[in-house]
Amino acid sequence: MAFHASAPRDEEAKETAPKGGLFGTGLSEWFALPIGITAAVPILKLDLYVVNEETQLAAVFVAFCVAFWTQGGDAIHTMMDEKAKNLLKDHNEAEDKVISALTQKLDFLKANQNMVNDFEAINQIRTESYEKLNAAGAVKPHHDMKAQMERVLNMIAQEEATVTEKTKMAIMEEATAHVMEQFTTSKDLKKKALDAAIAQIKGTATTGTVDPVRAEFSKFLKNKADAASKITDDVEEKEQRAALIQKMSAIAKSEKMFFDFDASGKPTMNAV
Repeated sequence: MAFHASAPRDEEAKETAPKGGLFGTGLSEWFALPIGITAAVPILKLDLYVVNEETQLAAVFVAFCVAFWTQGGDAIHTMMDEKAKNLLKDHNEAEDKVISALTQKLDFLKANQNMVNDFEAINQIRTESYEKLNAAGAVKPHHDMKAQMERVLNMIAQEEATVTEKTKMAIMEEATAHVMEQFTTSKDLKKKALDAAIAQIKGTATTGTVDPVRAEFSKFLKNKADAASKITDDVEEKEQRAALIQKMSAIAKSEKMFFDFDASGKPTMNAV
């Protein structure tokens, strides 16, 4: 690319041309023509210079070069300069493509560097998350175990409350039927109930007077309690307990709890 095929510029020609005209005499170069004609006769006559085939060929070649340079120099210069410009343009385009490719590669490497930093941050967050999950995983079984135990205890309390309520209702029905039967069959109780009602209406009832109906209910409940304390057969209670244990075991299995219940009601841990 350092080669340049253009003709020398006028400034370069002026700098390199010898000064002083013809042979340094200051005369115009045109005086060389008459001098050459004058000097040619004795030079050729005295055989100081022999004109042979080589000389003629050299003269023709020099004449051709002079004519070619003077007549076609600009065209050759333009042709070669245009080719040089095209070569330089192609070279610059190739360099631009290389620079663009290197720039893209640099951006890609910078992006990869940021990607590495992002992956390092992600790995750090993942490590911290696993540590937190491990900590939570150690606590979660205890929390689930507590929730399951509360579930079973609430179920037991609800069953006991249901059984107690049913027992109360049965006792009250039995007591009501017994008291009604007593007042229906006993004239003395009827008279006492009537006298108590009249006294309440008249307002003559004294403080501490016992209502005969209430007294009969209290008597029945006291007798029922005494009779229950003397009963040694707990078959009904055992049946209720067995039904409750069976129900708790079914719930523990259906909800996949950590424990189950044996026939005695003792909780047993399930194998993990």
